[in-house]
Amino acid sequence: QVQLVESGGGSVQAGESLRLSCVVSGYTYSMRCLGWFRQVPGKEREGVASISTPDGTIYYADSVKGRFTISQDNAKNTVTLQMNSLKPEDTAMYYCAARRWAYCSFGYQDPRDFDYWGQGTQVTVSS
Repeated sequence: QVQLVESGGGSVQAGESLRLSCVVSGYTYSMRCLGWFRQVPGKEREGVASISTPDGTIYYADSVKGRFTISQDNAKNTVTLQMNSLKPEDTAMYYCAARRWAYCSFGYQDPRDFDYWGQGTQVTVSS
């Protein structure tokens, strides 16, 4: 049984920060890639950031480079997304996702490649 539970979403003003957390349980040690995705109504789910659990290799979407930071705390089975300098266009439902056995793909992450998903946490950024 695998569960991913996100937290930390909320409503902030442009330029402010939020930290999202995702607690992963079940098959923790066979997960090879953890990622964050976001989705707005009418658009496809897009990858934001991902981290390779074996070696810590990190991928970021161009739109968040320099502003967002992904990290993993193996001891607590938690992956976090620190979001700084938030912009209104960052407004979306953010989802935590995991790939079992498969390693992170090169470049942008395809949500169709991820096996497990959290319920999502809403991030709203106002100007």
